[in-house]
Amino acid sequence: MSDKVSIFWFRRDLRLHDNHGLFEALGGEQPVLPIFIFDRNILDDLEDKDDARVTFIHERLSKMHGQLRQRKKALKVYFGEPESIWKEILSEFEVSAVYTNRDYEPYARKRDEKIEKLLADYDIPLNTYKDHVIFEQSEILTNVGEPYTVFTPYSKKWNSKVNQYAYQEFTCDELLGNCLTIDLELLSLKDIGFVESDLKVPDYDISKDLLKDYKQNRDKPYIDGTSRLSPHLRHGTISVREVCRQAKEYSSTFMNEIIWRDFYSQVLYHHPKVETQNFKSKYDAVKWRRSDKDFEAWCAGKTGFPIVDAGMRQLNKSGWMHNRVRMITASFLCKDLLVDWRRGEAYFAKKLLDYDLASNNGGWQWAAGTGTDAAPYFRIFNPTTQLEKYDPNREYVKKWVPEFGTDDYPEPMVDHKKARERALETYKSALN
Repeated sequence: MSDKVSIFWFRRDLRLHDNHGLFEALGGEQPVLPIFIFDRNILDDLEDKDDARVTFIHERLSKMHGQLRQRKKALKVYFGEPESIWKEILSEFEVSAVYTNRDYEPYARKRDEKIEKLLADYDIPLNTYKDHVIFEQSEILTNVGEPYTVFTPYSKKWNSKVNQYAYQEFTCDELLGNCLTIDLELLSLKDIGFVESDLKVPDYDISKDLLKDYKQNRDKPYIDGTSRLSPHLRHGTISVREVCRQAKEYSSTFMNEIIWRDFYSQVLYHHPKVETQNFKSKYDAVKWRRSDKDFEAWCAGKTGFPIVDAGMRQLNKSGWMHNRVRMITASFLCKDLLVDWRRGEAYFAKKLLDYDLASNNGGWQWAAGTGTDAAPYFRIFNPTTQLEKYDPNREYVKKWVPEFGTDDYPEPMVDHKKARERALETYKSALN
């Protein structure tokens, strides 16, 4: 066996099956050492040392490590700052090539540029592949070659371009014997300064029955009508291509959610400023209210609006919130309370098990009216009519707000009609 190795670097693709970059690495000439880096630049910013996302990642790494150990192979897990870790790897192994799947977030792109330069100093190529999305940064463009900024025409072009090759399966299973034969122990959560969380990521459901009923059930927060797929797509424990192969048979509505995911990913790629700024700069003049008291009531689910409170309490307790309710709670914060969308976005980022910068940011700017959506700023959800429409029997509310209907439940913190008028006037003034 050659002393040289190829490295496959896992990031947002925590699976051994249908993994594009891993497939390419395993087809090369050298044995492959799979690695994962717990990035201190990310972990050090996490306040809770029992963060459920870190536990989930560690569980998935343990599962892959166990699968490899059955073949006398292993996954090598590191903890530290990526550039320092890569210097350690290069001193430990004679690396011929590095393979990985592309990540489109601003931090990840800067990180990868640094690693690519470091590897170039050693004449080692960094081979990157599309795996996280169906169509990436510049594959769906307008007829004049510009990236789309409005979803509907983007989705039409997406659907016109998609074919069986977009859903191609990369079968890695039979190639795993090409991994480096090595005996390694996995780092524990304690080794990286964390403890196991009691909060668990639920399994996903993309069964035929769920997909066929998805259109009629997806807006009903009181039933289990959604896939719970989002944290799995976020961390790549399932291939988005596998999801599409299943969805295209049974639900165009579900497939549309995958298109939204691709859309927001390419928006973030071409407009990285949206991470902290309005997509539409004309809204920079909006005078947000800096009411910590109102923000804290929203965070705690104590606004006096039942569907808003139910959603926030579901988020706080489970790390997840029904998508319809995400829109309602976001609209309430930005429009009824006139609190800057960035504060809400940051709170969701802290709490959501499926937190994804592109989708979370896109959804919040959609709610605030500052993003790519073509609809004007005066789309404001009425939390009372939303409750009547989507939780008519208060099943969802009663599950998460047990004091609803008693004297312990607070009065509405604002008059929605007046709050709506205040929001409209504030936005209108900013645009004049």
